[in-house]
Amino acid sequence: MLEKKIRKILDRFAEVESMLGNPDLLQDQKQYKAITQEHSYLTDVKNNYEETIQKQKQLQENQELLKIEKDPAFVEFLQEEIAQLQQRLEVLKKKLEDLLIPPDPTDHLNIILEIRAGTGGDEANLFVGDCVRMYKLFADANGWNYELLSCTPSEIGGFKEYIMSISGHNVYRIMRYEGGTHRVQRVPATEAQGRVHTSAVTVAILPEPAEEEEEIVIDEKDLRIDTFRSSGAGGQHVNTTDSAVRITHMPSGIVAHCQQERSQHKNKEKAMRWLKAELAERERQKKQEAMASARSSQVGSGDRSERIRTYNFPQNRLTDHRINLTKYNLDQIMNGDLEEVTGSLVAHFRQEQLEA
Repeated sequence: MLEKKIRKILDRFAEVESMLGNPDLLQDQKQYKAITQEHSYLTDVKNNYEETIQKQKQLQENQELLKIEKDPAFVEFLQEEIAQLQQRLEVLKKKLEDLLIPPDPTDHLNIILEIRAGTGGDEANLFVGDCVRMYKLFADANGWNYELLSCTPSEIGGFKEYIMSISGHNVYRIMRYEGGTHRVQRVPATEAQGRVHTSAVTVAILPEPAEEEEEIVIDEKDLRIDTFRSSGAGGQHVNTTDSAVRITHMPSGIVAHCQQERSQHKNKEKAMRWLKAELAERERQKKQEAMASARSSQVGSGDRSERIRTYNFPQNRLTDHRINLTKYNLDQIMNGDLEEVTGSLVAHFRQEQLEA
């Protein structure tokens, strides 16, 4: 069954390659974009499958050699290589299973990532900073780009809130299930008696609407735009110009602000992107509530109040409560090694959606 599915994908890959070679395709930019996105997905499947076949062949050859080899040093070498190949094949298998889940039309969207301190005071602010670093390292590992839209630094380090955009291949597909309440259990640096404290931060994932697919029209009359002087670090120039921008969308009450740029125009542009993403997310949630079952709606809502994950530093443990996933490599995860966590979430929720 799996082999038949892969063969079908490889046949489609050949068709799409042929279509991309047709210069007439460039005349229809919407179709061209759809075909290039499909080509990117099919390439991922093809590369993963070809590497799987290659590693399986190497594994088989090494296992045959091990049966007849007498030299102890070479036997040890073969055993180590076999173990590495088996480990890599397990990773490839999980990745291929994830890829074979039909892609969602929204997978390619870029996102706005919002992280805010919840309960826990200074410790929550510090953990916001840790999460910002974790997601930036994860973005670097995936070849994504990120851009700061707005932040409020904390006096002792970290941030009260941090909002950034992330763009790149399949950003929303991979990051969409990060939304919710992230709980941290650790001993704060200020704790003299070594007691473990529990704090929390909230994460929201807002897909940025694609211009040609989901145009958000905003009437200028519905906006109140205030300008003010930027606060915080930035030097004399920042503190003496009214470059910061705050936009209030009167009908919805949504407020977007930005003070990161010296240019008022650039700050307004970033704030508008944030505002459009917020409005698009509200519209999506309305549609989900109207069309989907209660369970499906909850899966897609990114509810910020739901505790989705616990980071336990004393035990080096991460637990995702939605899928009962527990990992004992929290130190590596905080350094951006999130692939197995996000991959497991994508596979789980896509399977749920298919069954529904």
